[in-house]
Amino acid sequence: MNSMTGYGRGESSRGGAKFTVEISTVNRKQAELSLYLPRELDALESRVRDEINSKVARGRIAARVQFSASSTSGTQVKIDHTLAKQYAREYRALAAELKLEKHMGLDTILRAPGVLQTTEDSLDVESLWLSLRAAVRMSLRELLAMRAKEGVNLKKDLQKRINTLQKSVKAVAKQAPKTAKRHRDALLDRISQSGLDLKLDDERVLKEVALYADRIDITEELTRLESHFGQFADYAKSKSPVGRTLDFLSQEMNREVNTIGSKANDPVVSRLVVAMKSELEKFREQVQNVE
Repeated sequence: MNSMTGYGRGESSRGGAKFTVEISTVNRKQAELSLYLPRELDALESRVRDEINSKVARGRIAARVQFSASSTSGTQVKIDHTLAKQYAREYRALAAELKLEKHMGLDTILRAPGVLQTTEDSLDVESLWLSLRAAVRMSLRELLAMRAKEGVNLKKDLQKRINTLQKSVKAVAKQAPKTAKRHRDALLDRISQSGLDLKLDDERVLKEVALYADRIDITEELTRLESHFGQFADYAKSKSPVGRTLDFLSQEMNREVNTIGSKANDPVVSRLVVAMKSELEKFREQVQNVE
């Protein structure tokens, strides 16, 4: 069981290129990745996304890649000597034709279109990817380690709440027979005081009592709750993402508790149901942090 909150940072250098990758995650039902890459690394965006998505299943993910290259790569300056000479000849010819002074500075030639050229070395994408991938994986290792550590604390908190719910369920199970007997005795007493010519061992009376007892019986709900508690114990051991499953499980537990509250018209059970619903709400809030 892992938390969805975490942070990781990784660095890698190779062939004059240095990468720094930072990845952070916070809670979200689905996986949502926001990735910032320098423009010159656009060709690697899909690979970075695949690398991150293969390790993170849920959460809002923010990833930032910083890139720097040594002076041996990048922008290069080149002068087109042939073109510069052609411009110089034309300038001198024009100056002679217009009977102007032939003074002409070097800056005039360099400003002429096409004389001063800048080029950018092409980046070796595959070589860059090896270095970038190393930084991404290092960042992911830190991120996952933090999420796992937070997951341990989450698991302890959720287990504590399950233990509290189990105690309440045991208390309800202990009270249930008393509730059924109280309702049965009250029903028989009302029949006895009604003045109707009915005996308490009359088949119709016994049938009505049995039907009423069946309507308030909560044995199935209590059994299903215990089953859900056992399911939680199994999911808590899983290393796969279980957040969505636990969220569904909490809804099912809440459904059973609500049914118990509506069936068992008993003040003791009602107080226990209120306490269980409160604990389940806290349980579900914490489940939202689980991957």
